[in-house]
Amino acid sequence: MQYVFVYGTLRAGEANDINHAAARNGIATPEWIGAAHVRGQLFDFGNYPGLVIDEKGAPIRGDVYRIEDALVPVLDEIEHVYPGVEGLFRSHRLHVEVEIEGRKDRVDCLIYPVGAASAAGLPCIEGGDWVTHRAERA
Repeated sequence: MQYVFVYGTLRAGEANDINHAAARNGIATPEWIGAAHVRGQLFDFGNYPGLVIDEKGAPIRGDVYRIEDALVPVLDEIEHVYPGVEGLFRSHRLHVEVEIEGRKDRVDCLIYPVGAASAAGLPCIEGGDWVTHRAERA
């Protein structure tokens, strides 16, 4: 078991909903731990966002889930993360502060950010929440 921080299309109800991804592959339903945020900048790539991690950046809204290890290759496939291949998204580990049962805790999470160069010239998502931004844009 491990934790993952999702901030875009992997969030519940979105195009690549983490719960549906698990179900399609016969993997146990991810356990939602809580809402969380990381610091950075969120960019609009059209059908999905890209997060550039920056400790001095704005809070970026997401959710932390506890997942089976078997789900990681499925998430890697969704994000087009392959060993030895430099793609848009990359697999990264980061300590994320999340509220668990009324108290704040920091957990080591898998996260899929993009490099800053990939987001150059793209619109920044003010407010740091992909779901809100996508709904307002529609």
